[in-house]
Amino acid sequence: MPTSRHLEIRPRLPARLEVLSALAGNLYYSWSRPVRDLFDSIDSEVWLACEENPVRFLQTVPQAQLDAKTEDAAFLAKLDAVMRDFEAYLGQVPDTKTEDGAIAYLCAEFGFHESLPIYSGGLGILAGDHCKAASDLNLPLVGIGLLYRQGYFQQCIDATGHQVPRFEDLDFSRLPIHRVDGDGQPLTVAVDLPGRQVWLQVWAVHVGRVTVYLLDADVAANSAADREITHRLYDSDRRRRLEQEMLLGVGGVRALRALGIAPAAWHINEGHAAFSTLERIAELTASGLPFDAARQAVAAATVFTTHTPVPAGHDTFAPELVAGYWEDRLATLGIDRPTLLQLGHDPTHDGQHFNMTALAIRGSRQCNGVSRIHGGVAAGMAAAFWPEVPAEENPVTHVTNGVHVETFLNRDLARLFDATRLDWRDHLHETGIGALIETTEPERLWSMHLSTKQHLVAELKERLARQAERWGEGHVRLAQRSRLLDLPPEQFLLVGFARRFATYKRATLLFEDRDRLARLIESSPYPLVFVFAGKAHPSDEPGQALLREIHELSRDPRFIGHVLLVEGYDMGLARRLVAGCDVWLNTPEYPLEASGTSGQKAGLNGVLNLSIADGWWAEGHDRDGHVANGWSIPPHLESAARRRAEADDLLTVLETEVVPLFTRRDAQGLPGEWIEWQRHVIATVLPRFNASRMVSDYHETHYRPAVAAGRQMAKDDFRAARERSRFEQELATHWDKVDAHVTAAPGAVIDSGEPAIIEIETISPGLSPEALRCEAVLDTGRAQRVIAGERIGQVTEQSLGRHRVTLPADLSGEHDYRLRLVPTHETLLHPYELGRMRWL
Repeated sequence: MPTSRHLEIRPRLPARLEVLSALAGNLYYSWSRPVRDLFDSIDSEVWLACEENPVRFLQTVPQAQLDAKTEDAAFLAKLDAVMRDFEAYLGQVPDTKTEDGAIAYLCAEFGFHESLPIYSGGLGILAGDHCKAASDLNLPLVGIGLLYRQGYFQQCIDATGHQVPRFEDLDFSRLPIHRVDGDGQPLTVAVDLPGRQVWLQVWAVHVGRVTVYLLDADVAANSAADREITHRLYDSDRRRRLEQEMLLGVGGVRALRALGIAPAAWHINEGHAAFSTLERIAELTASGLPFDAARQAVAAATVFTTHTPVPAGHDTFAPELVAGYWEDRLATLGIDRPTLLQLGHDPTHDGQHFNMTALAIRGSRQCNGVSRIHGGVAAGMAAAFWPEVPAEENPVTHVTNGVHVETFLNRDLARLFDATRLDWRDHLHETGIGALIETTEPERLWSMHLSTKQHLVAELKERLARQAERWGEGHVRLAQRSRLLDLPPEQFLLVGFARRFATYKRATLLFEDRDRLARLIESSPYPLVFVFAGKAHPSDEPGQALLREIHELSRDPRFIGHVLLVEGYDMGLARRLVAGCDVWLNTPEYPLEASGTSGQKAGLNGVLNLSIADGWWAEGHDRDGHVANGWSIPPHLESAARRRAEADDLLTVLETEVVPLFTRRDAQGLPGEWIEWQRHVIATVLPRFNASRMVSDYHETHYRPAVAAGRQMAKDDFRAARERSRFEQELATHWDKVDAHVTAAPGAVIDSGEPAIIEIETISPGLSPEALRCEAVLDTGRAQRVIAGERIGQVTEQSLGRHRVTLPADLSGEHDYRLRLVPTHETLLHPYELGRMRWL
């Protein structure tokens, strides 16, 4: 056989089209449909073959196609219009190197678009949406992550239903990334690992106005083993995973320093980047600041977001493994090994693991979950960090997730909004934005939905055909599998389930009673089609077993054509699923769904949610009279047979509510009530669950306080940080000696309008009376109400204090109240972050 040689001929961009490089090099294209349409109009076949990657497209499209476009007046006019919009959007990019400082956003994965496959699922896509919304809001945010040579993995499902992960090296020259140079050479930073240094090359990803810097260990200066550290996202080898998190945390800080960026606030998005706090502490201790004062200064400027109530989602490592990676820096930090390991100690466990979430909590002063329910769950999980404070009052709060609307909104709705209000993108986080959909005719709404559904159906049929060909299936079997997709889109109900295949997400809850589901399918006036997609981690055998079970069910004679499993789940398929299905199914085990943003993406496209009342849906479900935005199934919290009970509820809702609503048609064949529900889901989800609202919440409730607190701590040679450190040491020594007694209190019965005043005398040896605050906790019958007292003077000795609590004048009826003491300090960001509380 003759030797085969590879040759690639890349086209040259004509001068008139050189601006296409700028569009291809900015992830703005991932949410700008006019940009993507522009590339598609050059050569749609090549565009699809390149999986909508404009960098690869410009390297692949035939030269003749580009040359022809230089003579196409309509195309050139469109190009100029797109460039005007792009340049207007970029406008004045915020300077992250000014004294105002940037917000550093550190995350192990970023999901911007399928053309940059360095994400695995919800965490990464959320991080991508966060950066996009920060760009829209023109915030000085800068991202830090890792550039994975092989990304997560590409998914195939074989003929037996087994997931087959495929790892392939990415060609960085075909990605929308740019190597960062310094002094004419690639910018690199080094991270010390045991016995060697690992060098990291810095790459930049432009996301509208925001830049995300990605660190790459695959450089010649490293050993072959170290070059592979950044090859795979979430490597299952524990040592390799620890090294990834060292590079992300330590290397991330050093990269920002090398870039001349001095963030005023730091956001750790999940615990993977928690080592960044130790690196920042080491910077300060190296300059002479004591360790604990340095820790106070770092924590004040740090925000930590936790994303999962599932223990497996919180990275842990053997303590001796972590100690080995930090042994050489203990002297710089000014601590010993036990102190280091204590930073990662989870008080709820036996100390056999170094927990990255624990490190992140101790390295930050603000911590939040990602929905109201998850905030409460996270507070409970972290309760031992503030052992004397009730979990519901500890510092863990929540910011409910949102999604980047333009990334996931279907084409027709985007055009409708443009025609209704040109500046709608600038007002997404305002409550009135839901009015965009109010006056649209039902016929038009339904027509837009059917068009989007038809595009999804076409893709599903193509994917099923490719799978069947690879499995060696015959045409008859494929025809059986896709027969219902050949119907007009209004003639069948399409229910979608697509997400990471973790066991707690319960992908197979629908099939708990298969006979009943078969009867429902048989009796439904309109055919039911359930489409499933999603990946399980290559090490998650139970998750992969769920994929195999659905694959087997798709071949059951009762379910052929009604249950479809498609492989290759990525952001592209996800966008089309959340826009084109009729119903979005979510069946998590309560309360393990932290948020569940796929349902938000579906909702803003007019897709009705059918979900267990967990995560965001507990906040998002809305019913206004006879109109709702979907169906909510209350979890069976105390039932021993909860899975069976919730599966029964799911089938009941499908049978008695979902199918009848879809079935009811008027004389013109329109499902009028269904369309009104679609209108309602868009109007209720769009303003409340978009990423602009989410990032605005972070900015106001977390970033601004972090910037202010960090600056307060750093002033006057870190005076406040030193004082806070000294105060906490005094508190640890003397808190057990604190005592108090009531010296005056209202009688058991008082007349309305009569003042209800409680006076308390405190004794606090070793602590100033100013360090204490008295509170009354009032049970109003509906909720707890905390009444803060005031210090009214000092008694004869320095450690004695007098405090007064005045109960509200508007009270009536019977009430119970309790009294307590808490320590206070001028540097607090949360009233109970010191973790001490004494009930009287």
